Amino acid sequence: MTARFTGKTVLVTGAGSGIGRSVALAFAAEGACVVATGRTAASLDETIALIDKEGGKGVAVTADVTRSDEVRALVGRTVEHFGSLDVAVNNAGVFRGGVPVADLPEEDWHALLATNVTGVLFGLQAEVAQMRTQPTGGAIVNIASNLGAHRRAPGLAAYIASKAAVSALTRAAALDHISDGVRINAVSPGPSATAMSLRPGESDADRAIRMRNVSPLGRVSSTAEIAAAVLYLASPAAASVVGSDLVVDGGAAA
Repeated sequence: MTARFTGKTVLVTGAGSGIGRSVALAFAAEGACVVATGRTAASLDETIALIDKEGGKGVAVTADVTRSDEVRALVGRTVEHFGSLDVAVNNAGVFRGGVPVADLPEEDWHALLATNVTGVLFGLQAEVAQMRTQPTGGAIVNIASNLGAHRRAPGLAAYIASKAAVSALTRAAALDHISDGVRINAVSPGPSATAMSLRPGESDADRAIRMRNVSPLGRVSSTAEIAAAVLYLASPAAASVVGSDLVVDGGAAA
């Protein structure tokens, strides 16, 4: 393991479980000081305990990404604690689906847009505001989805629309702020080894059988594989990668 992020401060939203937790652990393993944030203190504390167990450095800060004041305060606390904000990963997201557009509950539409789109916007605004004051700028990675700009599926229109918006917002923000020294990119995972990819009543073993039949790769991606893509985009190796949307889905959207 290299130490690509030694001396860097990394903020990860939605870090209490799943992809967000794996991303936080991966950055800490490569030397970063990690701020893990989300709405549930207990799950964030578990993430930090795992970082501490491996000898890493991190703190948990609760915040709701749908509230701009809380996101600005979160970035402020990050800088107060570690002195800078070098990398941000806007991973917090929610999933709702299972009905066609005509039957879509209004509350589902608003909930998906509030977290998946507006939450990313608020993150970008607060993160860029800090990063462009720093001599070394920074890097931001937004977590979109292969469902959205890359592929569609029945019954998931609201989720698909929200994640397509993340892809578009990422590209637009990347062009707006590369002159500020801030690189912005996205990762679009397909089904990964999290609860979100399980159908109602489905076990991990059931999912494995289903994926052998529907995925070109024949399995879900591990959260560590998604994290590896995030770390690449945030690293110096991707210094000329701006406004990309890296799909990690086992070939489903190929």
